[in-house]
Amino acid sequence: MTNDSDDILFDERGCLGVAALNRPRALNALTHEMCLRLKDQLDIWSGNSDIAAVVIRGLGERAFCAGGDIRALYESGKAGTPYALDFYRDEYVLNAAIKHFPKPYIALWHGMVMGGGVGVSVHGSHRIATESTVFAMPETGIGLFPDVGGSYFLSRMPGEIGMYLALTGARLKAPDMLYAGVATSLMPAANAEELLERLSKGETVEYALDELSSPLPEAPLAGIASDIQRIFSLGSVEGIVAALESDGSQWARDTEAMLRTKSPTSLKIAYRQLREGAHLSFDDCMKMEFRLVNRVVEGHDFYEGVRAVIIDKDNAPKWRPATLTDVRDEDVDRYFAPLGRELEI
Repeated sequence: MTNDSDDILFDERGCLGVAALNRPRALNALTHEMCLRLKDQLDIWSGNSDIAAVVIRGLGERAFCAGGDIRALYESGKAGTPYALDFYRDEYVLNAAIKHFPKPYIALWHGMVMGGGVGVSVHGSHRIATESTVFAMPETGIGLFPDVGGSYFLSRMPGEIGMYLALTGARLKAPDMLYAGVATSLMPAANAEELLERLSKGETVEYALDELSSPLPEAPLAGIASDIQRIFSLGSVEGIVAALESDGSQWARDTEAMLRTKSPTSLKIAYRQLREGAHLSFDDCMKMEFRLVNRVVEGHDFYEGVRAVIIDKDNAPKWRPATLTDVRDEDVDRYFAPLGRELEI
């Protein structure tokens, strides 16, 4: 068994700092300690003139990072210990540090990139997808909401793609990640070590990627972008579901079916979160998300969603309230209300 200090590894190769998530058996799921250590290391590299750029990658074959350690957060919340909110607070502080990092911050993606794994990568200057990369923000399916800065980056995607991804948790492969602006480059995984070698010798990211990247492929997402825009621009989640129901296409039927498996409360929170996030700064988005997660940890659906999907794996959550019409506006308002001054981030 590894100790906590082995869960994230740091290396300096010439003028390149490399952070490696090292929990491959857990799909590199983030722990509180990993967030703290990455933030501290970024502070060091930020002030080190010998380091010109930073790369973050995940070890193992299956995932860059599949998210936060949800089981640990579930157990903490159920037991009433401070771990869950301490994790979220420091995770969001880390997300902001990455967003404001003054040097190139390059995420080298493979396999699953979801939830918290998105948060430690998507806010950097360069996001490189490889042929195995799969992106998703699946939080509404476990009674959460698309956090780690989802308010900011999802709301700034072309058209209503961000709203579609936030509500449905739909998965994107590399071509669609480029189309949506999640990824900035596509590169064969076989070129990863050469990229690190070039960057370690001071080559610029743009020059290295110009030689190592793959041609841009067609994105299937482009074929449904107009449908997404037409339906997910509507003024409520209920309106979106009704429009999908009346549309009749296979895509609409499949999308409606996805939405009906999600927490109704989470859907309404995520809808409002993105609409508000579109007009907020990044830091204000993170403040909003910390308010939201405080209320989620106090509620019901997060624990029921994790139970159904991760603990018991029966995939039959009993949401409370069970329908969109039963989620009142005043219930949603409560999630967005300010915390006490001492609790805000």
